[in-house]
Amino acid sequence: MNITITPSQLNGTVCAPPSKSDVHRAVICAALSGGVCKVAPVAMSDDITATVNCIEALGAKTALDGSVLTIDGTGLFKKKSAVLDCFESGSTLRFFIPIAAAGGVTATFKGRGRLPERPLGVYLESLPEAGVKCACEKNLPLTIEGKLQSGVFNIAGNISSQFITGFLLALPLLKGDSRIVLTTELQSEGYVDMTIRCMERFGVIVERTDYGYFVSGNQRYKAQDYRCEGDWSQAAFFMAAGAVSGAVSVEGLDFMSAQGDKKIALLLREFGADVELTDNGVRVKKSELRAIDIDASQIPDLVPILAVAASFAKGTTRIYNAERLRAKESDRLKSTADMLNALGGEVKVTADGLLISGKDSLKGGKVNGCNDHRIVMSASIAALRCEDKVEVTDKESINKSFPNYFEEYEKLGGITDVNLRR
Repeated sequence: MNITITPSQLNGTVCAPPSKSDVHRAVICAALSGGVCKVAPVAMSDDITATVNCIEALGAKTALDGSVLTIDGTGLFKKKSAVLDCFESGSTLRFFIPIAAAGGVTATFKGRGRLPERPLGVYLESLPEAGVKCACEKNLPLTIEGKLQSGVFNIAGNISSQFITGFLLALPLLKGDSRIVLTTELQSEGYVDMTIRCMERFGVIVERTDYGYFVSGNQRYKAQDYRCEGDWSQAAFFMAAGAVSGAVSVEGLDFMSAQGDKKIALLLREFGADVELTDNGVRVKKSELRAIDIDASQIPDLVPILAVAASFAKGTTRIYNAERLRAKESDRLKSTADMLNALGGEVKVTADGLLISGKDSLKGGKVNGCNDHRIVMSASIAALRCEDKVEVTDKESINKSFPNYFEEYEKLGGITDVNLRR
């Protein structure tokens, strides 16, 4: 489905949706507790639905009442074979492979979209050495068999932090102690910190070391209710809207969060936006923006929306250390550049990032959303400063992470063909 957006200004206040990353981790830890827990608030995006379906496939039960998800983990791992459909969620896939292995479950993992193309080499190399057979033609479908054994796991930190999170969640369940040894510098460290914080809330301890992480075996997740954080990654779109278009306040954000994407507030301020920290969020007002250099190694998910802000910043912005974006829902370096260039921007793809030359406004036109939620949402923010309407394909891709995004967009004054038809 396509959506057409008319240039406008966004003004007002919006509440950040629950952090998809935090919900993934809380749902899994709650199931691993083997008890009954409530996790809230939960927004059932496609990615979260995939994770909920996977804990159910492993024997847990769930019930959703509004935004409160009740998880009964008493039956977890009682099924010794399962099929886990991870939809397009890289987090779901990479978290559950070692978890199923720790439970001794013979599991077949499926996916769709670009998920079967995303790398799994870390597991295909390390799991057989730890007692788990892996069978696949390339990546997916993947079938694992055998029970994961404790030991030393050597993992590159510059491929995806999701592999590290998967092992961290699973290793405490094993009888022996384990070590995760990082063979390269860790990127997206904030996501690993989120995992460790969530595990600690459920009574499981991970020790950070000079080589990586030490995980004691024979630990037990303890059942308890969990309150999820607001999502800085999704808040970034509305904050950027304020920076380039009007004045937007985003509430429900925690400045003490481990989410690396909270850096969006500092980066928009560095661009020159008027950024004010409030009691429970951020207010961003339009101001003259200037180009900056951005190291994206710890904040890869922010690159598309940062590129939008850079398109209206005087000078040339350089985004670097973002090569991992080539293996996301789309090749996000290419799709971000194509999106902005289609609107009249000036963006060049480099070996590890983007060079964006800023302009006062863009022209408008038609954008390929590449079935990528972050490209579609970023295009909607770029449309605010276009001279003509913007048509974006693949509107439905937002269901992956933020199903009611355009409802919130319209409440702030955004104009789409959806609300024009009402």
